[in-house]
Amino acid sequence: MGEILVRNGYVYDPLNNVNGEVMDIGIKNGKIVDPSEIDVSRAKVIDARGRIVMPGGVDMHAHVAGPKVNSARVMMPSDHYNSCMKLLRGVHRSGTGKCTPSTFLTGYRYARMGWTTVVEPASPPLKTLHTHEEMDDIPMVDKLCFLLLDSNRILLEYLSEGDLDKATALVKWLLEATKCYAVKIVDPGVAVLWSWGKGYGLDIDDQIPPYNITPRDIIVGLCKISQRLGLPHSIHVHCNRLGIPGNYETTIKTMEATSHLSNGEINIHITHAQFNSYAGESWFDIRSGGEEVAEVLNKCAHVSLDAGQIDFGTAITMTADAPFEFALYHLARWKWGGAEVENEAAAGIVPFKYRRRNFVNTVQWCIGLELILLAKDLWRVVLTTDHPNGAPFTRYPKIIALLMSKKCREEMFKKVSKKGLSRSVLPSIDRELDFYDIAIITRAAPAKLLGLEKFKGHLGVGADADVAIYDIDPEEVDPSRDYARVKEAFKRAYCTIKGGEIVVREGEIVKEVFGDTIAVKFREGHDEAFLKELRERFERYYTVRFSNYWIPDHKLRSLRYVYC
Repeated sequence: MGEILVRNGYVYDPLNNVNGEVMDIGIKNGKIVDPSEIDVSRAKVIDARGRIVMPGGVDMHAHVAGPKVNSARVMMPSDHYNSCMKLLRGVHRSGTGKCTPSTFLTGYRYARMGWTTVVEPASPPLKTLHTHEEMDDIPMVDKLCFLLLDSNRILLEYLSEGDLDKATALVKWLLEATKCYAVKIVDPGVAVLWSWGKGYGLDIDDQIPPYNITPRDIIVGLCKISQRLGLPHSIHVHCNRLGIPGNYETTIKTMEATSHLSNGEINIHITHAQFNSYAGESWFDIRSGGEEVAEVLNKCAHVSLDAGQIDFGTAITMTADAPFEFALYHLARWKWGGAEVENEAAAGIVPFKYRRRNFVNTVQWCIGLELILLAKDLWRVVLTTDHPNGAPFTRYPKIIALLMSKKCREEMFKKVSKKGLSRSVLPSIDRELDFYDIAIITRAAPAKLLGLEKFKGHLGVGADADVAIYDIDPEEVDPSRDYARVKEAFKRAYCTIKGGEIVVREGEIVKEVFGDTIAVKFREGHDEAFLKELRERFERYYTVRFSNYWIPDHKLRSLRYVYC
């Protein structure tokens, strides 16, 4: 691993308040260093004159690994016929797939766009070894995994008993046992009801028998636990009633549910908020609730969200919200796959096609853009597509162009449902983001929200040497008018540097590297008396032995711990 000097680029580094300044970036031993430390006579020098330089992109919510992703690949063989990358011996492997690309292709496509970190946002504890095995197979990016805990039967028992100490000890043990990073909540409690053939439309204050607690109790309880443990990322919440008209009210109640626990910091992240921002009482009178949700976001400093933007075309929906997926299957009339994880979760997978002339799909398309454009504080908003639920992550360049150009949006307005536009506020929004804003919502903000800002999402001294260079001159290109240039530039990075290695040149993979899996580790050990009780409960409920549940460090290619 040698030295690299990136010269004379227009640098956008919001975490260090750098807004388009012409600067040099020094790289040595996989880290950003002061350019004065670089020996130019032996360093690789990259001429970034007339080009944009940003930190590597951070995707904080994309379903890229695990059993559900594998099942989706099997369900959609046609997805692998029309999209592939051929083997280039000595450089990179082959891969296929568009909505659910194979593991190697996933990493290559992120790197070609200039993204270097990705979060797999939902893994049931019992299935997480599988998730890690797939993440280990994804090159070019660092990975994090969020642990799905909202319907864990032992956790629900402790919460129903009001024993927050034991609930905290359980979450602590589960995170370390599975090498995960944060707590994920999906339609809390729904998997319990699904086991009885119920659960669709469960609201935040509905009872969850036999525990006699509500989704609100689970959200508040896990928020308290996350704070107690000092986790670097807040609870990551897929709200109740996802995909149901009128659900924006549930989303607002969820956003407000943890306000009393706020200590001046963000304590709840609402994920793929587009799917939970629908107003109206039915599919016939649905309208955008994006403005209402954005208004609450702007008032509640303890809340962050990511967009979950859709794009038109084929997608594959997958979530641990099995009742919703089963209902969507009846709407889509196509395919359905379902799975249950004992004592922990229930998931569904349904391929779906978003159509431009469908007024409901047009409303959905508008909402994701509205949530970002109406946000006053972009540090609490992140660009995602909930890959592959809303669209493949490879659509980010297209969405960036839409956010930066009202003219680009107006061109799309000509192609979508007029009825859908009339039920949205997007046509009335004039705001256009600039390159600094884009660097916030795709790099700096997700890194900071994840608690990784010491070494991710910026180009300051000591940061990981993850760098993206785009062949676009901000002094010559007006993104408001030349949005096609913006889209093309972000589609294929001029150069991507991962951990101090040049992996992409002029949009093509030139070297394969493997990143780390980032997980939390606690400085204090686990209480032996609690572990004895946990073992007894575990072996009463599970078919898997307690001793086989813990994932040893050596099972993962490269572990990097963040200590709590």
